Amino acid sequence: MKSNTTIALFILGIIHVSIIGCQSDLKMTPNEHNNAVETKLDSLLALMTLEEKVGQMNQYNGFWEVTGPAPKDGAAAKKYEHLRKGLVGSMLNVKGVKNVVEVQKIAVEETRLGIPLIIGFDVIHGYKTMSPIPLAESASWDLEAMKKSAAVAADEAAASGINWTFAPMVDISRDARWGRVMEGAGEDPFLGAKIAEARIRGFQGEDLSTNSTIAACAKHFAAYGFAQAGRDYNTVDIGTSTLFNQVFPPFKAASKAKVKTFMNAFNILNGIPATGNSFLQRDILKGEWGFEGFVISDWGSLKEMIPHGYAKDLTQVAEIAVNAGSDMDMESYAYVEELVKLVNDGVVKESLVDDAVKRILKVKFELGLFDDPYKYCSIEREKTIGRPELQEAVLDVAKKSIVLLKNENQLLPLKKNGLTIGLIGSLAGDKDSPLGSWRAAAESNSAVSVLEGLQKYSGNTIHYDKGVDVLTQNPGFLMEAEVSYDKSGFKSAIATAKKSDVVIMVLGEHGFQSGEGRSRTQIGLPGVQQELLEEIYKVNKNLILILNNGRPLAIPWAAENIPSIVEAWHLGTQSGNAIAEVLYGDYNPSGKLTMSFPRSVGQVPIMYNRYNTGRPINAEANVFWSHYSDELNEPLFPFGHGLSYSTFKYENLIVNSNSKNEITVSVDITNTSKIEGKEVVQVYIHDLVASVARPIKELKGFELIKLKAGETKTVSFVLSKEELGFYNNIGKWVVESGDFKIFVGGSSETRLETHFTYTN
Repeated sequence: MKSNTTIALFILGIIHVSIIGCQSDLKMTPNEHNNAVETKLDSLLALMTLEEKVGQMNQYNGFWEVTGPAPKDGAAAKKYEHLRKGLVGSMLNVKGVKNVVEVQKIAVEETRLGIPLIIGFDVIHGYKTMSPIPLAESASWDLEAMKKSAAVAADEAAASGINWTFAPMVDISRDARWGRVMEGAGEDPFLGAKIAEARIRGFQGEDLSTNSTIAACAKHFAAYGFAQAGRDYNTVDIGTSTLFNQVFPPFKAASKAKVKTFMNAFNILNGIPATGNSFLQRDILKGEWGFEGFVISDWGSLKEMIPHGYAKDLTQVAEIAVNAGSDMDMESYAYVEELVKLVNDGVVKESLVDDAVKRILKVKFELGLFDDPYKYCSIEREKTIGRPELQEAVLDVAKKSIVLLKNENQLLPLKKNGLTIGLIGSLAGDKDSPLGSWRAAAESNSAVSVLEGLQKYSGNTIHYDKGVDVLTQNPGFLMEAEVSYDKSGFKSAIATAKKSDVVIMVLGEHGFQSGEGRSRTQIGLPGVQQELLEEIYKVNKNLILILNNGRPLAIPWAAENIPSIVEAWHLGTQSGNAIAEVLYGDYNPSGKLTMSFPRSVGQVPIMYNRYNTGRPINAEANVFWSHYSDELNEPLFPFGHGLSYSTFKYENLIVNSNSKNEITVSVDITNTSKIEGKEVVQVYIHDLVASVARPIKELKGFELIKLKAGETKTVSFVLSKEELGFYNNIGKWVVESGDFKIFVGGSSETRLETHFTYTN
């Protein structure tokens, strides 16, 4: 039987939910509602011992077979006792209704206060039904599609008992060597901020207390995407201009969008680990931005302050982290082992603990867990995972994520009848790799392969030959990928190419060659794929290259020689169907790159919004200017690039100022082809002279439009102080009078430009 205290706690929870549900009836103002919530949180805090408070700040990974017997000894037994004593506030990597019910029952029915757990999981781009990896989705530039994709992931995860995801990753990165670029939205802070907001709205919905939404987590705060040499977990050393203008905007947008949690980063910044960085967590996040949720560490990042050389032991780790504003410890055991003593000894103020715990409990209240701890635990609802409308949703975003990089001689779209097609590459028949990294609960080999997608079009003859393997074996999530150099399949693949009208080669990275811990110094085609590509091209130049990858690749030979190149990423469950529809023209591609593709790894990091330097051109016909001796400065494929089966003409760029001291921009776009298509209209500015030098171009607006054949539309944008200003080197927002260039077009390399003078 529950104690009286526990029963009282449930009454508090029910009252809280009643307040939320009846807010309109009671005519509560937002302030009155917030005050009511605060009252409930304070009442609950007053019931808690210091040990129980610290327990809420402790998160454990699933540590035993939940539906089996309780662990009897070792670390697992100790964790189990902590769970039974109310010394665990959250668990991660416990999934499935039966398992979640078992751990929740212990928290709710065996602990003194019965405080429910929040259950976390890495739902990055889907739960069981997988959407494209986030970098791929960002290439759609379709915010509603990305919101829907996150909502699908939330729906399935919530049906499996999960109520918190460690996504979206909103790190800006310009370095394709870093494997985690696959989790983000690319190199641009303006676009990244818009995508962060869309994905948070998708995960959290309009009402977090419903059982189809989950709490989101903006990560990794901050600057993780700028790790030196693109090596995961490495040092970050950037200036304040980069920090405020490039790193912070997506995080600030996430806070503004009411994301419920933040995750700090593995890296140091100015010599201080992010986990113990009070400037980031207290001054900026909780101070200047007014973030009301809670901050969780990344896996073990508290105790990693010791090898960083910033803390001597776990005791100092706990002291630094709680003072800096880290509210929940993921798998470092620092708080649960050390924090009570630190408070009792007067080293740490209990008010800091209270603040952290209130933040955590508030999210649990908002999720409705105090009203019904088992609200996410319906066996019947769990059976709806993978239902047809979810498959349709991920197919839709997969098609929108595909980028047509090159299409000479209109080799694409393919004719639907009378062709003999040679399909070459082990990735073409692979049903596992398209799921990508961070595949949550997806079943292995559950994706539709390119071969299967093409076979649904019965008018052509397909000869499939794997040619080469990318890897020697499927590495799995925790293993290194061993690249294959076996050429024994070359002869058969060449023979297939010779007897084909058209060759489609599916090459690139396996899904587990990008992601966390998967940095690469060489970002071309792994193994002997490049060699096979060149051999096939010798015998059949009607060649279409389909790229499967989780990062930008350096493919200069292919860009020069292969007539048609399709960037198809790791597109998730419906991968093959999406690719086939694009190849056959049933879907007109409209994706645009959100990371620049380098010509060589030596150009990395590379980005469109670079600075001009003092010597940008060869003005004096000598060697002393900013360039490489062996390569061009420009990317292979720039940010914003992406073709269509339609063609578009931009003209009549007009810029005016309005009465609100805003700049209005209008441009006419005409579909000059005979095919209806979509185009992402992009607006860039260059502030010519400023108190802090500005990049040569900065994205400040975009719109995805659809045009019928021959149709013209006028697209307008309004640029306010929010778009025209920037942060100076002490983090102050400034808007300065002066001259600006403005560019409008279909990529960052648009040449259509004009200028205006802004008077503040």
